Amino acid sequence: MKSIPFIIALRYLFGKKSHSAVNAIALVSVAGVAVATAAVVCVLSVFNGFQSVLTERLDTLSPDLMVTPLRGKTIANGDSLAAEIGKIKGVAVATPTLTDNALGFYNGRETPIVLKGVVPEEYSKVTAIDSLLVASGSTLQNAETPNPALLSIGLAYKLGMFDYSEPLMVFAPKRTGRFNPANPAAAFVMDSVYVADVFQSLQDTYDENTIFTDISLVRDLLLYDREATAIEIRVAPGTDTGRLLKEISAKAGPEYSVKDRLMQQQLNFRMVQIEKWMTFLLLFFILVIASFNIVSTLSMLVLEKQDSMQTMSAIGMAKHQIAAVFRWESVLVSLFGALMGLALGALLCLLQEKFGFITIANGSIDGTDMPYPVRLQAMDLLITLAPIAFITAICAWVAGSFARSRF
Repeated sequence: MKSIPFIIALRYLFGKKSHSAVNAIALVSVAGVAVATAAVVCVLSVFNGFQSVLTERLDTLSPDLMVTPLRGKTIANGDSLAAEIGKIKGVAVATPTLTDNALGFYNGRETPIVLKGVVPEEYSKVTAIDSLLVASGSTLQNAETPNPALLSIGLAYKLGMFDYSEPLMVFAPKRTGRFNPANPAAAFVMDSVYVADVFQSLQDTYDENTIFTDISLVRDLLLYDREATAIEIRVAPGTDTGRLLKEISAKAGPEYSVKDRLMQQQLNFRMVQIEKWMTFLLLFFILVIASFNIVSTLSMLVLEKQDSMQTMSAIGMAKHQIAAVFRWESVLVSLFGALMGLALGALLCLLQEKFGFITIANGSIDGTDMPYPVRLQAMDLLITLAPIAFITAICAWVAGSFARSRF
């Protein structure tokens, strides 16, 4: 007896209605839920794809581990600390880097820059900087120019710097001494670098205005001796990064912070997650709007089945059983729409992953189009079902209440 309302609801869903409008609205209801569900699956998968791309990009210019001071801007003796860390088992390379703001000037154009000094032969082992070069292929190690530098692609466009034979002038404010208003130029230390190549990492943090050059030049420019702003570390293959992080923290002491790749990019990952779930919330409201069609369909079905309801009552069905028929009808409409939407969304995502029909212009490092990143995750499919279950429960309650009121 308990299965009778479900059987009748199933018959109503697939049976032909006497009014074509009810059929049309029923189809629209299922299609609306299906399209909205597919949109949720696709959007969540796209954000997963971008997070995956962000994780992959961490392999280029973010070291496995990074040591930075908790107070102040610099490590007093960066060279010696890097040497001590380099002796720890599991550390392949530990190299000091020095980063600060400066002013770049070229051919009448000037712009703020981020100047990063590195030890060329060591930094190329810690990061994949040499794989990001897009012009001549000259690295900091093999460059034939004096004071070679690697220029970000964004900075190259800003300065219009495509003739590498001309130097880029770099100005940095003096950290010590008094400022003389009568001679403002004396407040700056000036040097020049020659562009060995241009790099593109597809990370705004680096591509906008960064210059890599030898750390000795940056120290002279910023009036430092052996200071560093960070110690960047490459972990030897097969080493437990978590364990090594704790060992380096103990070695460096409480004055320093040690971060892995994910911790270094925590803000970027957090922003992706916030955008993902804010978009999910917006699509949830679209699902709510699509569910209004379900209520409309069931309301018209109740009106159409007045005679059938009288018949069901005559054969001994109670009011709550008759109401259950329309509650089950609501569940079935939502369920079929949701399953169709999940299947459609998953299919579109899998096709995009396999064939990459939709691309991002100039999205790859080499300037070619990059397939739009998509990563389908089973957990997102389950998460998508949560709002649908909530909406289904509300619609079922409304449909059952309306059926009882019309009986």
